[in-house]
Amino acid sequence: MRVRIPSPLHSYSAGSSLVEANGRTVDEVLLQLDARFPGIRFRIIDEQDAIRPHIRLFVDGKPTAALNGALTPTSELMIVCALSGG
Repeated sequence: MRVRIPSPLHSYSAGSSLVEANGRTVDEVLLQLDARFPGIRFRIIDEQDAIRPHIRLFVDGKPTAALNGALTPTSELMIVCALSGG
């Protein structure tokens, strides 16, 4: 499946904005990404296994907050970082 990585996390994904991953759930994909790109999951998921407030996840274009949400081999996971500032 395709995983879209936002530019603020490119330093964790070796500069890639699009990577391939496998997993039956969102969390399995994030764990696999973390094995390939150490530290990336911690930028997305906090110590309580919750999605960080400034991160949004989309599966096939639909928002999800369920880490155990089911994925298919043709799914696309998009990670989005919220903008902040003043």
